[in-house]
Amino acid sequence: MSREKMDFDVIIVGAGPAGLSAAIRLAQANPQLQIAVLEKGADVGAHILSGAVLDPRALNELFPDWKARGAPLHTQATQDAFVLLTKNHALRLPTPPPMKNHGNYIISLGLLCRWLAREAEALGVNIFPAFAATELLYEGQAICGVATGDKGRQKDGHPNAQFQAGIELRAKQTLFAEGCRGYLTQQLFERFDLRRGMDPQTYGLGIKELWEVPEEMHRAGSVLHTIGWPLDSQTYGGSFVYHLEDRKVALGLVVGLDYKNPYLNPYQEFQRFKTHPRIAPLLQNGKRLAYGARTLNEGGLQAIPKLSFPGGLILGCGAGFLDVGKIKGIHNAMKSGILAADSILPLLGETTLQECLDYQRNCETSWIWKELYEVRNLRPALGWGLWPGLAYAAMDSYLFRGHAPWTLHHRTLDHQSLKKADRCQEIVYPKPDGRLSFDLASSVYLANIEHPEDQVCHLKLKNPAVPIQVNLPEYAAPETRYCPAGVYEIIEDSAGLAQLQINSPNCVHCKACDIKDPTQNIVWTPPEGGSGPQYEMM
Repeated sequence: MSREKMDFDVIIVGAGPAGLSAAIRLAQANPQLQIAVLEKGADVGAHILSGAVLDPRALNELFPDWKARGAPLHTQATQDAFVLLTKNHALRLPTPPPMKNHGNYIISLGLLCRWLAREAEALGVNIFPAFAATELLYEGQAICGVATGDKGRQKDGHPNAQFQAGIELRAKQTLFAEGCRGYLTQQLFERFDLRRGMDPQTYGLGIKELWEVPEEMHRAGSVLHTIGWPLDSQTYGGSFVYHLEDRKVALGLVVGLDYKNPYLNPYQEFQRFKTHPRIAPLLQNGKRLAYGARTLNEGGLQAIPKLSFPGGLILGCGAGFLDVGKIKGIHNAMKSGILAADSILPLLGETTLQECLDYQRNCETSWIWKELYEVRNLRPALGWGLWPGLAYAAMDSYLFRGHAPWTLHHRTLDHQSLKKADRCQEIVYPKPDGRLSFDLASSVYLANIEHPEDQVCHLKLKNPAVPIQVNLPEYAAPETRYCPAGVYEIIEDSAGLAQLQINSPNCVHCKACDIKDPTQNIVWTPPEGGSGPQYEMM
């Protein structure tokens, strides 16, 4: 079946902060450029989830007059706290220098992206929501664009009455800003060997809720980060509680996906966190408004791949620009978009596809590299455990100020860290109380997922037998716990035999399964464009 073809100067895959910043910078530099931005969500921001506290330095570069333009930065961070939790107590610690938020803003990243999209369209950028890029297009050995997925295929793959074939979009440069663990970005790593010589990437799973709390409990501008309970001392992670405007509070838990115990359930750990005496009073008379989850890159400088290849570049969290020390990545993502745009401009007049080598050099001489260099040792050290990791982090931050004469490294992929179930203790989690903690089904409902039941399952098993023959007996079916949306269930068939049921319409596109599956048997692929969560203020 033939596909429609469209030509542009630049194609950008992903309408997050990196992709939109690149589009805006290109349009500012040359209004005649034909720029296309593809977004797999139903609209810009639908799949965007972050804490989020924004360092506005990149936004200042992109739009020095962002306040006059009405950017949705309404709540300036006014108070920082860094707290160690035990089961019943909270010990305030000195706030590490990278985590101080003077001059930053507590925001909804989804709202910021929607505003950036409006600014981009005002400059003439073409934004196509509900179009998932599913295929790389080649001209010789170079990337010449992408194709979008078909719409209107039934579970068996056959077209239905509403079938629409995907579209081929071709360009002189294609920028990949898919975010953490992007589907096409992973293919680029392999095709062009972009990760050669780099540390394995390591990830965290962030689970977030948005609440409305009573006026007397609300402290607009307050930023709280915690470590410790409910996680054990050998599991990396921490929480955040951010007070936005209008009595809104964003809170969440990030769990490093290099955890070892297959019985650990990140969702249940987050529900326990909310019952802590330091947190519960804030929420007990409040109302839960939204829920979501997303993975994030934590590997830092040591895990950043080669950023260019013939015909394109990798931007933002797809490259791994999150600053673990600051617990921020938006400003670096936006800066990478700006640098990508500046770097490819001289190549857009060429008649052949080129590799933009300037982009790597420009990133390495920017404040992105300087910032990531100074915190490069924090995440590897915290992999030693909470107490030695904290001791090292204090030494690195206060004594060496990020310039220790050595670099620590990540050694293994996250899925390799999981121990066999018979070597671990099962974790029994308390039942939800319906006030502070909730069952998973009610949480997934708040993610506002729209996903047609009768479409091709986007969660692929390389070998359908592995979940029952390997994952269940050896690891106690960890996919039923690491997924924060109840996608994977072990059920019995009519003969009483166990089988894996995949509830793909529940998927919030977090990518945890693609990362943590111990046999790497699960492959996350983009579902039909427009499917998935419909986040509003996440």
